[in-house]
Amino acid sequence: MILSLLYHDVVAPGQFDSSGFPHGDAHVYKLERSQFELHLRKIDQAPKRAKVALFDGANRDIGSEALLFTFDDGGASALLIADLLEEHGWHGHFFITTDYVGKPGFLGEDQIRELHRRGHVVGSHSCSHPARMSRCSRQQLLNEWAESDRVLTNILGNKIRVASVPGGYYSRRVAEAASDAGIEVLFNSEPTSRIERVNGCSVLGRYSIQQGVSAETVARIASGDRSPRLRQYIFWNSKKLAKRLGGNYYISLRKSVLRNTGSP
Repeated sequence: MILSLLYHDVVAPGQFDSSGFPHGDAHVYKLERSQFELHLRKIDQAPKRAKVALFDGANRDIGSEALLFTFDDGGASALLIADLLEEHGWHGHFFITTDYVGKPGFLGEDQIRELHRRGHVVGSHSCSHPARMSRCSRQQLLNEWAESDRVLTNILGNKIRVASVPGGYYSRRVAEAASDAGIEVLFNSEPTSRIERVNGCSVLGRYSIQQGVSAETVARIASGDRSPRLRQYIFWNSKKLAKRLGGNYYISLRKSVLRNTGSP
């Protein structure tokens, strides 16, 4: 069993536009620093916590009951997150949306190199962060993976083997294109501990940690507790059905609801 936690940005109080994508529909995925620090402490104190590990394609055997920290988008807070992880002796996986490298709120090339130098895994989060990646054509998928891989390989000087799917819109076609682009490990947003193999690519699910998820719940997930994982799995599958049926209307409605409710 491999447990992967999906985070995004960690920001100063109220500064939700300072890192990653702006606007209210993205803010729900961002935590204030004090919240994230509490998560880390609770995970560290959990009696049955899995061992924090890294999985980047080069290390195929990370053992069972591993715990992986992953961070999507490539927001500017990644170095702060790295500092906080390292205080506990841990490292994480940081997935970069390469069209945004160097733009306000996102990592620059030197910061990406620093993450890599400090022992964190750097991977692709596509080029442009498509709104519905699973609906892209095969050529679009290949371009998203191959071009982001090329950009990151040029920045770091070594081949990128790992990636994550933006927006939760995963399909087998997405994984097949990733494999054809040379990706060996692909994270999606399905809350599962299983590993699927698609054309030689290892596909891992993740448990999404958003605002409102308590530190105690996160620690229980990290300890392998079935109950919170099952609840997230049921909710995720109901949302998956709504995405499939609603299409672009689902995306527009979700953004409207988050903005109108004043979600931070």
